Amino acid sequence: MEFNVTRDGLTLAGIYESASKPNGTVAILMHGFTSDRGYTPDSLLVQLAARLRAIGVSTVRFDFDGLGHSEGDFANMTVLSEIADAQAVLTAVQTRLQPQQIDLLGHSQGGVVASMLAGYYPDLIHKLVLMAPAATLKDDAIAGHTRGLVYDPNHIPTQLPMDDGMILGGFYLRTAQLLPIYETAQNFTGPVCLIHGDADRIVSNQASQRYDAVYQQSVCHLIAGASHGLGGAARETVLQLATDWIAD
Repeated sequence: MEFNVTRDGLTLAGIYESASKPNGTVAILMHGFTSDRGYTPDSLLVQLAARLRAIGVSTVRFDFDGLGHSEGDFANMTVLSEIADAQAVLTAVQTRLQPQQIDLLGHSQGGVVASMLAGYYPDLIHKLVLMAPAATLKDDAIAGHTRGLVYDPNHIPTQLPMDDGMILGGFYLRTAQLLPIYETAQNFTGPVCLIHGDADRIVSNQASQRYDAVYQQSVCHLIAGASHGLGGAARETVLQLATDWIAD
């Protein structure tokens, strides 16, 4: 069913799918940079949501501002704005669905958002699954190279055109340089499952290894041959690892 949420005047397009035999847990799934909540059967989040519902976990997926069917301009997107999006969804899940437990699962930049949101709400979040979490976005912004863009990190322009025609706002990069990603994430002391491909050319798996080092209850799985999208032969392994972690 439709699960739209309003954040600062923007409508975020969400979907709530109840498990046929719900066990009281709701999982919120978060997509990556320039992606969406998943609208095709081969989408990672669509497949993951289906597997979670099969074990009794109801799911909420949503498009971050400026992406998918959500309102907003991608040029205004920052990690901070996505944290605000996720916080609004978390509040809506709490008040509308009143679950016994809430788990967060995020891919790429969605993994960074999930990790920081859990750090802000360690009393509300039960478990985390971070898939190829893109915490290297901070290092990239400091170095002056982000997703194929090259720029002066000390004099960031207002906007940067990307190869796919989208516009990345300079404020995204300015805030990225100063994000306390790991410092915030480590405030969450519950169970964390980290999944990363050893063939990821977009986000180094060192990001997941660094998360693993700061968390108190974490496991880190490096998937041989898996790329950033965690597709192909690796997909089944990823889905099984994530589902088993939530089910355990």
